[in-house]
Amino acid sequence: MSTDSNKLIDPFGRAVTYLRVSVTDRCDFRCVYCMSENMTFLPKKDLLTLEELELVCKTFISMGVSKIRLTGGEPLVRKGIMQLINNLGLEVGKSLEELTITTNGSQLSKMAQQLFDAGVRRLNISLDTLNPEKFSEITRWGKLNQVLHGLEEAKKVGLKIKINAVALKGVNDDELAEMLIWCGEQGFDMTIIEVMPMGDIGSERRLDQYLPLSLVRANLSRKFTLIDIPERSAGPARYVKIAETGGKLGFITPLTHNFCESCNRVRMTCTGELFMCLGQDDNADLRTILRENGNEALKAAVYEAITRKPKGHDFIIDRTSDNKSVARHMNVTGG
Repeated sequence: MSTDSNKLIDPFGRAVTYLRVSVTDRCDFRCVYCMSENMTFLPKKDLLTLEELELVCKTFISMGVSKIRLTGGEPLVRKGIMQLINNLGLEVGKSLEELTITTNGSQLSKMAQQLFDAGVRRLNISLDTLNPEKFSEITRWGKLNQVLHGLEEAKKVGLKIKINAVALKGVNDDELAEMLIWCGEQGFDMTIIEVMPMGDIGSERRLDQYLPLSLVRANLSRKFTLIDIPERSAGPARYVKIAETGGKLGFITPLTHNFCESCNRVRMTCTGELFMCLGQDDNADLRTILRENGNEALKAAVYEAITRKPKGHDFIIDRTSDNKSVARHMNVTGG
């Protein structure tokens, strides 16, 4: 890969233009498919500071990244996070096309206006059910009313909302059609995601949770007219239009339909580990390079890392696997 153009091109000719950054591994929920209830979180010294996160993000922007998504854990629980969001927001409309946030919605009642004022225009909200009891069971610690109130506030200030729901067999599979109707009424788009085999989630078994989206789509097709559309976001979803609601529905299918052929993304953890693929363990330690060698060495390390970006992941869920394809939890890597 040549660095002459200052762009990030992987070994398969794909331009890397999208960076997802986990700003914290901490979360105020304990979702059953994401982490165990009794999590041990990273010590503060291991995390990149807000200033370091900003420097890394701006370095990627200088190398052709045009979209940045901040994730967690729950990104909005990190102390002082608006400092980072405000500073990156100054790049929106200049060298950065879009700054977005993936959040569980718990903090939106008090932060929605701040996010809009900072230049954020779109949020992905992780929400798997509209049933308060189920919500408590799935998130373990969450309160549905708090999230719904936050969504109302986000909508009111002008933030565009997309609901991300993980399909969970025997939990919310009977509710996805109802959620789709609700999203249409609210003016929200929706994406349904297959369970991803990442990290030890305690006594839960992902094979028991796993619901293939081919089955979900077949079930929804009995109630709705699903029209395939060519639109693609910066992420891996494939979209259909729902004739009955006018809304969009995305499917993210890491297991039943590998989405890797057009991957334009890399992910960095809150500790500065750059993962070229969500489903692979190969990574580059940007924190050590940044702290010991500075910005130019950081650029060189990013270029080198992109030369190792694989063609695709190796996610699998079956009775012979050990319940996880990679050891790290989703809250560490970021969604």
